[in-house]
Amino acid sequence: MSSTNKYQDALSQYKTKLNDNEIAEKVAKIIAEKFAENDNKEVYKKLYSLIDLTTLNTTDSKESVWKFTEAVNDFEGSRPDMDNVAAICVFPNFAETVKEALTAECVKIACVSGGFPSSQTSLEVKIAETALAVADGADEIDIVLNLGYFLTENYEELNEEIEEIKHACRDAHLKVILETGALKTAENIKKASILSLYSGADFLKTSTGKVYDGATLEAAYVMCSALKEYYEKNSTKRGFKASGGISTTEDAVKYYTIVKEVLGEEWLNSEYFRIGASRLAKNLLDSIEK
Repeated sequence: MSSTNKYQDALSQYKTKLNDNEIAEKVAKIIAEKFAENDNKEVYKKLYSLIDLTTLNTTDSKESVWKFTEAVNDFEGSRPDMDNVAAICVFPNFAETVKEALTAECVKIACVSGGFPSSQTSLEVKIAETALAVADGADEIDIVLNLGYFLTENYEELNEEIEEIKHACRDAHLKVILETGALKTAENIKKASILSLYSGADFLKTSTGKVYDGATLEAAYVMCSALKEYYEKNSTKRGFKASGGISTTEDAVKYYTIVKEVLGEEWLNSEYFRIGASRLAKNLLDSIEK
């Protein structure tokens, strides 16, 4: 079997012929019927513990990242009824800073890598950047799918690139960002999800939030459906991360609702569900106080 047929064969095992309007209708129905039951303080508290608290600014410095990390440290133990955020997400050059500053237990260090946010650099650079981030303390690596390879159906190089970066991660988890705003269609998102899982992704992530449109509930539904199919075929759970423009409590509850309805209760923990955000944490706390 040729390499091209190998990847097409993998895709053929999944339902990839999707209609965007039908997906939108399914999402609207889930939100209309199920949102209200999840719109409560206990879910807000759970959502707080699923956040990858993120700072990815051009102006980031060691001082600002240290201060950012101390805010997470300060939250530790301040609310006995709540768990801390799941992770702190930074550029790879700040992994060591977070590791030195972080005293909060159970909070992971996540780093974007691989030529974030465009993925447009050589594979050698992507591997080196990933390996250095892990050496400096990163527990999780977030990379962007090579959209040039995907959109030209160069699946072999796409697969090999993810596999090599995954190898460079060692024990760190690999999140693959699909950049769903660039993929646009449900069919593209489903195919990209399958190929990423096939290549060793531990998590599927929606967006960078930098160039293209961020997360949508429709993209989340398609990605969660891919994760469900993958689990049914391989008995292997992989995670989902929504990211890009999710800032309000209402938005977060909607994504929680999609994950709960498509994947089930067993995915509603930080091992398998994350939300990448910077402003959401404060808004959730405000909602809990209200």
